[in-house]
Order: sequence, then structure tokens, then C-alpha cells
Amino acid sequence: MNTGLSALHPYPFEKLGQLFEGLSPPDQPVIPLTIGEPQHAPPSQVTELLSEHISLVAQYPATAGRPELRAAIGAWLERRFQLPSVDADRHVLPLNGTREGLFAVAQMLVTHGRPGAVLCPNPFYQIYEGAALLAGTEPVLLNCEVGGGFLPDFDSVTTEQWQACQLLFICTPGNPAGAVMSREALQKLIALAQEHDFVIASDECYSEIYPDEQLPPVGLLEAAAGMGNTDYRHCLCFHSLSKRSNLPGLRSGFVAGDPHWIEQFRRYRTYHGCAMPPHHQIASEWAWCDEQHVLDNRERYREKYAAVTPILTPVLATPSPDAGFYLWPETPIDDETFAQRLLQHAGVKVLPGRYLARDTAAGNPGAHRARLALVAELAQCVEAAERIAHFVKSGG
Repeated sequence: MNTGLSALHPYPFEKLGQLFEGLSPPDQPVIPLTIGEPQHAPPSQVTELLSEHISLVAQYPATAGRPELRAAIGAWLERRFQLPSVDADRHVLPLNGTREGLFAVAQMLVTHGRPGAVLCPNPFYQIYEGAALLAGTEPVLLNCEVGGGFLPDFDSVTTEQWQACQLLFICTPGNPAGAVMSREALQKLIALAQEHDFVIASDECYSEIYPDEQLPPVGLLEAAAGMGNTDYRHCLCFHSLSKRSNLPGLRSGFVAGDPHWIEQFRRYRTYHGCAMPPHHQIASEWAWCDEQHVLDNRERYREKYAAVTPILTPVLATPSPDAGFYLWPETPIDDETFAQRLLQHAGVKVLPGRYLARDTAAGNPGAHRARLALVAELAQCVEAAERIAHFVKSGG
């Protein structure tokens, strides 16, 4: 057996199920704000294309994906991040969502068993940790605290740790706090990657949900191009249609960047055997080419933030995220106890922040916080916020 399996932590929602076991919510519908699964309706054009091309299930898909899909992705990257050029054959590889790619990149890139080979933020998407552990290495955790704007403390990384690093996971916009890294911060990391010869894996799956149309989050490849690195060496970015297009079940995304590692990734996935179904690829081409449905989606999230935030901020310290669809408020009591009592007395489910982080010498950066996913319809999000506010005002 792969000994890394025994090192894996229970997934946050497994812990949540145990935390809520035996609890009786009040006699009203329970509103879950726990899982970040988009609830807006998917574009009808996508479902129509899936139906129209369903006969393609009779064909094996190519690992590299359809040239038309790679071209659509490359064109989107150029438009969205003002890139001078993206070679769809060298810089782009379709994936079955970012989750598959973020896990596989560590298996492909990390020298098995090398200490300190993976650095990642804390809190984090648990796939980063699992990918590192199954690649035979314990991840080095970089705490994301309120004092640092919920961004990783890269200044705490020693020269020796950078030298040992082979893969740096970043998440921008971040999960759970929604913090966006600046162009300057990204370029500083790219310079470190060039100096110490590691790869940056930038999880950008929340990049298309943001409050200001004039200020979209900066991407890793955009920062690279801005410093003259137009072949995106040492840089890999990951995107998907799950949040952008409300298509989490399509399992469609991509990795783009450094052509050397894109080629190695393609080679790895040839054996991994996880090519995207052909009819999913055709539907994905439309989704990467159309922006109107994404604009409409962003507006719906803006409406929810505008309605929910004024209800919560008077009772909970709730920072405004730069992007994404989560809120990351501070809890007035222990976050696990807060989540239990909130379910029992208000019928609202939230995710304790400590379940998204790990204990470190400096503490657990998720403790005394809760993640709230604003993915339900507006009315349900407002009702959940009102229930939370009443619960806190009444003393919990």
C-alpha cells in the first residue's frame, strides 16, 4: 500500500458530518452554507451541446484534447489576462477540472520522498496537502492570517526552504478568505522560482467571480508576461468552468504555462488515463468563448454580497473578500461550537475554519473563523444571514 494513504487527513465534510451527528436543528428548513458548489443554473447552450453530441461517447478522447478546445482556451487566456501570445499546442492542456490537475501536478513534478518539496498556504484546499503526502512529502505550511491580508507569509520562508522547494501551491483568489495576490507579489514569487528552480502552481478557479468589472484579479501568467517571461517558465495556472460557468459536474478545466512542464504533464496523463469526454470538450469550447453568461453570474454574486454583508457585519467581524463566493467571518466562540449551536438553534450549516487548516507552531489560522459559501439563491442566502444575526444577537 502507498504509505501516504495512512497520512491523509479526513476531508473537511467528513469531519463536519461527525461534528453534526446527533444534533437536532429547529423545525424549519436547514440552509447549508458549507460546500462551495455553485447552485446557479448552468447555461442552456452547454446542456444542449452535450445532448447534441452525446453520440461521441462512442469515441476515445485524446489526452491532449481537441485542437478547437485548446484554441478556445488559449484565446480566452489572451483576452482575460492581456497576454501577448499563447501557443495552444505548447502552453495549454485540458483537464477534468482543477482538482484533477492540482493533485496530478505533484505526482508528475515532485521527487518522491524529497523533504520540503511542496509549499502551500494554510488554510488551503485539501487537495494540495493530499497531493504532497501521496508524492511522499509533508507540505510546508505558510499561514494566512488577518494581519497579512489572509495571504501566505512568504517572508517567513528561509533560503534553505526555497532551495528545497520543487512545487509551490498558491490560490488566488484564495479559498476561503478570497484574498487576491498583487502583480508585484506574483512577480516576486516568479523571480524566486527562477532563482531556486521550482514551479508555481496557481489555483485560479475563483478568478472570474469579483466585485469590480474594472479590477479583475491578476493571474500568474499575466504577471509573468509583465516581467518579460512570455514563455511562462516556472509557471502553471489552473482554471475550470465549475465556478465561472456553474458547471461543477462537467469536470472541465485546464492547466496552462511552462511548455516543458505542460509536455511532461501530457506524458503523465497519457498513463493516468483521464482525458475529457469528447462531448464535454465541445460544450467547454462554447463556455470559454462566451462571456455574457459569466457577466450575468458575477452580477448575481454581487447582489448576494450586497444583501448579506450589511446583515452580518454588525454582529460578526466579516472582512470583504477581494473575489470568490465565500465569507470568512470571525466567530465569537470556538468555531466548532459555533457551528454546532448555529445548526441547533438557527438551522444554518457553516464550515468551521479549523477544518480547512492545520495546527502549526504559530497556531491554527482557521480557528475562530467559519466559511460561509454564498452559492444558494439570493433569498436563501439572506434568510441564512438573518438567522445567523439573530443567533449571535441572542447570545448563541
